[in-house]
Amino acid sequence: MEVVDGAELCFPQLLNTSCNKPTSPWPEAVILQTLLSTISLLTVALNLLVIISVSHFRQLHTPTNILLLSLAVSDFLVGLLLMPGELIRKSSCWFFGDLMCSLYKYLSYIITSASVGVMVLISVDRYVAICDPLHYTSRITVNRVKLFVCLCWLCSICCSSVFKKDDLTQPGRFNSCYGECLSAIGYIAGFVDLVLNFLVPVTIIIVLYVKVFAVAVSQARAMRSQITAVTLQLSVTQKTNKSELKAARALGVLVIVFLMCFCPLYCGILIDENFTKSSYQLYLLFLLYFNSCLNPVIYALFYSWFRKVVKLILTLQILQPGSREANVL
Repeated sequence: MEVVDGAELCFPQLLNTSCNKPTSPWPEAVILQTLLSTISLLTVALNLLVIISVSHFRQLHTPTNILLLSLAVSDFLVGLLLMPGELIRKSSCWFFGDLMCSLYKYLSYIITSASVGVMVLISVDRYVAICDPLHYTSRITVNRVKLFVCLCWLCSICCSSVFKKDDLTQPGRFNSCYGECLSAIGYIAGFVDLVLNFLVPVTIIIVLYVKVFAVAVSQARAMRSQITAVTLQLSVTQKTNKSELKAARALGVLVIVFLMCFCPLYCGILIDENFTKSSYQLYLLFLLYFNSCLNPVIYALFYSWFRKVVKLILTLQILQPGSREANVL
């Protein structure tokens, strides 16, 4: 390791093997770190509200909300672990050792992969709800959704164990000096990862939501064209359809925002093989992570129940006996 004259070392006691501390103009560094730290704290706080909301109130234990709960857990972990870890990796020295570096990269893959899988499950849920509403309650049950969510996380863990095997068995093998935490993946493994975590999920999400919105538009037109004098049964059916269409719109925005934050990073990797070494990679990675902060904001904009339960949580009314059975819908 060549030491630059006048450069500060991450580990001064290791003169010949220590990395140099990253240097950047202090106003830019302070602003960037303050901004990213604030986003990280917001991500943790907002997703914690979602987790408490869906977990506590029994009325919210629906298949769709179970999926939102799983997404909130992964988003919470993004704000708690991945954002601070990436900020340290790129703007400072890694003082936590090679083993913690390997575990960080291992968890990073699991959390990101699980988020993608849950987005696919959300798309499937809306597809069945809108395109096959008569069989929705029999096909999409709470227990079945919980099973698929567990399988999604299990698959993410297994894939991460395969792709990050070298990191876990030989921590720090890709680092050129102490104080560095690099991530590397082979060409074949990288191609498989690109297919499994980008091309296939994004294709499924786009295809399903194109069909969902095509059906949703036709249903909306049909409801507007119906005469006002309808039977009670038809009125109830219309109310149910409107509720499903409203949920489809909200989750559609969720999926679109996810794709807008998710695609630039993987498109850069797909176009340029040296992209991971560029300075733009950090910004696009944080754009992907920023999606975890935006999801609860989308819930607040589209779901009245979320705004209602947040008030109950912040005023500590959830600590009252029987609060689990409160009517929040």
